[in-house]
Amino acid sequence: MSAIEDRVSAHYTTEDLMTRIRAGLMAAGANPAAPRPEDLKPVDEFHTGGVVATDALLDQLEISVDTLVLDIGAGLGGTARHIARTRGAHVTGVDLTEAFVEVAQTLSRMAGMAQRTAFRHSSALDLRFTADSFDLATMFHVGMNIADKARLMTEVHRVLEPGGIFALFDVMALEKDAAISFPVPWAETEDLSFVATPGTYRDAARAAGFEAVRERERSQFALEYFSRLFRTIEAHGMPPLGLHLLMRDTATTKLANYVAAVEAGAIAPFEMIFRKAG
Repeated sequence: MSAIEDRVSAHYTTEDLMTRIRAGLMAAGANPAAPRPEDLKPVDEFHTGGVVATDALLDQLEISVDTLVLDIGAGLGGTARHIARTRGAHVTGVDLTEAFVEVAQTLSRMAGMAQRTAFRHSSALDLRFTADSFDLATMFHVGMNIADKARLMTEVHRVLEPGGIFALFDVMALEKDAAISFPVPWAETEDLSFVATPGTYRDAARAAGFEAVRERERSQFALEYFSRLFRTIEAHGMPPLGLHLLMRDTATTKLANYVAAVEAGAIAPFEMIFRKAG
């Protein structure tokens, strides 16, 4: 891994994560030894809108039991387990943070999903799979930590079979030099944040050999989601199980800075779907 990738991995690494997840499950009334996949939803999908946003993107795709899926930046494996459980596909997740991979494997075993999911430690810029290995690649809130969007697109294009789909949901810049206060969920400092414009993604995808299929800006969805979240936290405090477990003691500041930038029109989450020509 590069020096930047080492720092990104360190940003997401938290101590005793499984211990805190088990404690959160118990406090939430779930079985900490054998949780249901749905019990893990408050913590295992680390992106704007959680599983609602996941389904909003997946509902635009054709996924069956025969679909081979690669989830890039899989985190704790929540999206991979959700795809496997609700669509029946086999999903391989890769993540830069080794601690996340270990937790993803453990949670899949605990939730009875180990047969339909697999997780590997890997950079998105060096996917260790042969060409034409997958029908579908998904990526949720990962590109903000990747400077080289061209290499990302080239690698994803390589591992997809002809006609394969790359569907992503990333935070993107609505202006070239988007003003963001740090920390944010994906970066403590500006030098680890690589938020780019939608045009940057489109150009990199086109150069790699992808065709654009669909695109949707999701700022209003994000603002409504965070408004509900903040109201719940104000009324009831932090839940026993939630994304704050992944953001250390700066979780509130990170979320507030992110929302402020969306409200200011500097950044917004976008869905993009591309197809590999073939």
